Amino acid sequence: MAVPLQAPAFCVLLGPDLAGKSSAMAALRQDPGPGAHRLVSADDAFLAPEHALIGRLRREVVRDVAAREEQWSPEFFAAMLQTAVLYLRDRLLDDGGASAPAVVDSYYYKLLAKCRLAGVPENPMFAWWRSFPRPRRVIYLDVSPETAWRRSREGARLNRLEHYGEAPGLDGFLRYQADLDKVMREEIRDLPVTVIEEHPDPERTVAAIRKVLAHELG
Repeated sequence: MAVPLQAPAFCVLLGPDLAGKSSAMAALRQDPGPGAHRLVSADDAFLAPEHALIGRLRREVVRDVAAREEQWSPEFFAAMLQTAVLYLRDRLLDDGGASAPAVVDSYYYKLLAKCRLAGVPENPMFAWWRSFPRPRRVIYLDVSPETAWRRSREGARLNRLEHYGEAPGLDGFLRYQADLDKVMREEIRDLPVTVIEEHPDPERTVAAIRKVLAHELG
């Protein structure tokens, strides 16, 4: 078994697609001074220019791999997603900020769940991901699939890794999100988890996240 890597204290922000994680991370980015935490995300808004490759790879995986399943093996799909997993791990362990508590967007849990839903068989790659540093706590943003569907503009904003079927539809979206929620919760079942229920006001959600972070990371 791999020896766990040493990492600073960190929490993971997780949730189904369109749960509001990106908006929450953007709000946390505005926190000033000592209350701010280091934010680690593979979203374009958080990528340094020298790491823009991660964003390009993510878009290419969705466009050229996930959308053409017959052309690529499930293992190849997982190998491509691994670039984002390793990026998050490397940024978390980065010497330049290793002493600062961090908030990591989804870490590997969501990508691991999407690999499983894509039919990738259990393999040593997953065992390696699971050997990565463990967070102090997972903050799980809960959202109903119906709310997420409305946020997607009834499918207009969805990508191929957010629904079942060739084209986005309500049934395929609801089934995929239910399965995604189930598999992600399986992956974090041995970790401390705080569930933040759906709020109509995004500020209440961010306030709840800040409260958990203050308790766990100071």
